[in-house]
Amino acid sequence: MILRSFAVALGALALTACGASVPLSGPEPTPTATPSPAPTTAEPTAGPTTTPPTTKPPSTKPARPPGPTLDDWEIGASPLPLRPDGFGQVQDTPRELRDRRLPTTDLLPPPRGARFESTTQQVSSDIRRRMGESWSPDCPVGLDDLRYLTVSFWGFDGKRHTGELVVNARVAADVVGVFERLYDARYPIEEMRLVTTADLDAPPTGDGNNTAALVCRAARGQTSWSAHAYGLAIDVNPFVNPYSKGDLVLPELAGAYLNRGWQRAGMVKRGDVVVDAFEAIGWTWGGEWQSLKDRMHFSATGR
Repeated sequence: MILRSFAVALGALALTACGASVPLSGPEPTPTATPSPAPTTAEPTAGPTTTPPTTKPPSTKPARPPGPTLDDWEIGASPLPLRPDGFGQVQDTPRELRDRRLPTTDLLPPPRGARFESTTQQVSSDIRRRMGESWSPDCPVGLDDLRYLTVSFWGFDGKRHTGELVVNARVAADVVGVFERLYDARYPIEEMRLVTTADLDAPPTGDGNNTAALVCRAARGQTSWSAHAYGLAIDVNPFVNPYSKGDLVLPELAGAYLNRGWQRAGMVKRGDVVVDAFEAIGWTWGGEWQSLKDRMHFSATGR
């Protein structure tokens, strides 16, 4: 999980304690191995209601309770009070986000046709500028050893979109293959864009859901590099696949998604297409860790 001392807002998850670590010095870690979304079910409702007689046929659309709707939700708009550890205070999931279906904002042109599309290229000067402080010359992997990917994906809005990632060059082809499998299975992803300085500097709002890869940082509270710093880890749909350890949940508003029995769009679980696709390239899933659960996190290092 990409985590820092502050949670990333504006559509990206905070980037500080995702996974264990990789030594700051010494040889680069080598990949290790591990293991499709179940049908979405509805959140339990209060019980039957009566409908007054009407001349129109009854609607089959579920009634929406009064109050704010998804259309009213602005990602990153409401900073949270801080905990002593620098994360935002964990709060109940707002009703609008308990079955999250926010539309995707296109930063790149969507695919031209129905087929999966991808590109793989070196990190250009323009991409480097956009990355901002998510990479620096002090990072354990140089720009020449990174690749900028674009891949097609299906949004929570049921539309085709184009996402972007920066990953280690040696896993670039495998990562493209993973996202082709997810696209063919119509696995939904809300957002997939580069992590920027603005994300890293933003106060925690606990509502981000950005699928992302490279962020050059040490593991939280340690002097060793995260797998994300090598471009060897990806966090998938972090809001609906939250990190949890003790009383900490990240993103901080995602507690409703600790209920893995209530299957909703974009959730990851053992035996689904997401776990299978990453397992096929030798990556492991943080949702199976024992001391904590990092349900968003997939890594080539096992960390």
